[in-house]
Amino acid sequence: MNGVGRRVAAAGGCVVIGGSSGSFSTLPRVLGRLAAGFILPVVVVQHQSPETRTELFIEYLSGRCALPVREVEEKEAPAAGVVYLAPPNYHLLIETDRTVALSVDDRLYYCRPAIDPLFESAAVAYGPACIGVVLTGANQDGAAGLAAIRRRGGLAVVQDPAGAESAVMPRAAIAAADPEYVLAPEEIGDLLCRCGDAATPLARERKARPAAAREEQP
Repeated sequence: MNGVGRRVAAAGGCVVIGGSSGSFSTLPRVLGRLAAGFILPVVVVQHQSPETRTELFIEYLSGRCALPVREVEEKEAPAAGVVYLAPPNYHLLIETDRTVALSVDDRLYYCRPAIDPLFESAAVAYGPACIGVVLTGANQDGAAGLAAIRRRGGLAVVQDPAGAESAVMPRAAIAAADPEYVLAPEEIGDLLCRCGDAATPLARERKARPAAAREEQP
């Protein structure tokens, strides 16, 4: 293993995913590519109303991916091979000791949970071992957080706006973070698998990524 794959696996890395409008159907297309035994925790913020019944979303995702899915709890340390969902009406942050903190701070982009608090805190907690993924959405949440992950040496990935139900969030993330990868959801899942594959020279893939994969900036 070398490059990003070595950093992420050796440092006990983490995948953080954020999405909004359209990501209810997009998330399974990403998570469904991950096999049981995936070596990293996956922490997800999905924009939702305070009345959202998380158990229904858990049931929905569980039927479409091989990993266990659960709502995260205060002070929990995310474990490898588990998908954690932010509870409704709480921001989800990762402390420097890599445990979870739930916050009722003000809404961001009218949302709680919001994506930026998770991404920005994960960037500090995990540094180069953090992988940030921004999916479809109708506002700019996640752009600043993904840029923070990038600045600390983590891997920045964005759903291709051309195939997103709402392209606003992916385009904002591309503009702010200059991500290494702009991919379709299934390709994002395959990339995450390779990040945990000891045999994959991910650093060489990163350098070889064609410029055409980036969203053309206006």
